[in-house]
Amino acid sequence: MSDLYSQAGVDVEAGDRAVELMKAAVARTQGAQVLGGVGGFAGLWDASDLLTYRKPLLATSTDGVGTKVALAQRLDKHDTIGIDLVGMVVDDIVVTGATPLFMTDYIACGRVVPERIAAIVAGIARGCEETGTALVGGETAEHPGLLDPDEYDVAGAATGVVEADRVLGPDRVRDGDVLLALASSGLHANGYSLVRHVLATTRWDLGEHHADLGRTLGEELLEPTRLYTRPCLDLTDNVTVHAYTHVTGGGLASNLARVLPPGLVADVARESWVVPPVFQLLARGAGSDMAALEGTLNLGVGMVAVLPASEVQAATARLALAGVAAWELGTVRVETPDDVTHHALVSGTKGVRGGAVLMHGEYRTS
Repeated sequence: MSDLYSQAGVDVEAGDRAVELMKAAVARTQGAQVLGGVGGFAGLWDASDLLTYRKPLLATSTDGVGTKVALAQRLDKHDTIGIDLVGMVVDDIVVTGATPLFMTDYIACGRVVPERIAAIVAGIARGCEETGTALVGGETAEHPGLLDPDEYDVAGAATGVVEADRVLGPDRVRDGDVLLALASSGLHANGYSLVRHVLATTRWDLGEHHADLGRTLGEELLEPTRLYTRPCLDLTDNVTVHAYTHVTGGGLASNLARVLPPGLVADVARESWVVPPVFQLLARGAGSDMAALEGTLNLGVGMVAVLPASEVQAATARLALAGVAAWELGTVRVETPDDVTHHALVSGTKGVRGGAVLMHGEYRTS
């Protein structure tokens, strides 16, 4: 039967070898709560600790890394794309104030190359270790004829838990709150269709060293997504935080609007930070100004904490200890009649009928 299946383009033995190669990396993410091992039909996680919660709410998220995988395939570097996946999935959970518990992954490929699959999973495992998330299972599916032999896509889902009375979000945000920006590590895993369009039109060499980047363009574009899980959970435990927003697809304004209640507006000062060189490079390649990219790329802001002004100093200090640069991005205020007619007002994104965001000023490039 396996010979007949291999004639159809599916290599079962290669899949088994991939599982053997990834076992050690996966095991490092698993603590006493994980039962069984790699290869079961389902992952088992002991939920006994949830009995200590007064009213536990489970938070869940699923995502992929978009077309950033095309760059990984083009450069034949696959050991960091899994970190991006963890960032995209787990830090969406953290936005609610939830602690991540476990994650599963899914890899679809045109052909199973055991070493490549193991490298992808090793990256996922590294991200899970860094965020304290158990990798309890996954699936690698070989799709010959649907995907080219060297093509693949990755996706994942994670679950976390938070006390019902500690859920963060719009209902906690108040007039006068401060927006505290947390620096991104680069492009993260959004906007790569635009990036690839710029690469196609400029014909830039991914192997060329750029002095302003301090490395090659390819290395810069594959820089993994910064993982905010532990720093953000530390803030939640030690200072008053009203909300977080994870700056992913759609850019800063649209994601920030999702965590504001109706009637409040966030004023964001573009001049409050210097846009990192990679975004400046892409703007030049696209022949556009920075503001034209703000609805697609994070431009240097990967996460925003919304918190009382009295907590900003303590929060900034704690983030510095965690190695995350942070700065005041703007403030939250009550909406005025003039705001409603402002052409730059961003609101009502991703189906959320919440608050609004106004971007002010000019971006700094030095």
